[in-house]
Amino acid sequence: QVQLVESGGGSVQAGGSLRLSCTASGRTYSNYAMGWFRQAPGKEREVVAAISQSGAITRYADSVKGRFTISRDNAKNTMYLQMNSLKPEDTAVYYCASTNKYRGVVVTTQYDYWGQGTQVTVSS
Repeated sequence: QVQLVESGGGSVQAGGSLRLSCTASGRTYSNYAMGWFRQAPGKEREVVAAISQSGAITRYADSVKGRFTISRDNAKNTMYLQMNSLKPEDTAVYYCASTNKYRGVVVTTQYDYWGQGTQVTVSS
């Protein structure tokens, strides 16, 4: 069983930055593909960014390309999402997720483990 805990959410004005962290339990963290998702009120959960087991491959939603950076530190069992130039439309609950069923980057919602979510609110 893998447990994921997000942190780093909060409220910020448009143009500001936040860094989310996702720390995982377990001794085989490096075997897991990881991803960040978000869900705004009344909308479906959508992928924001995904990263492969080694961190060498990343993918981003078009809406965040050039503004967000996903990374991971396997020695610390932690994944990050650096969010810059935030916009009001980035407001959502952000979730991290992991799976060891696939190799490489997973950009669908077919993850096995999910965190509890952290709120990000961007005001104009």
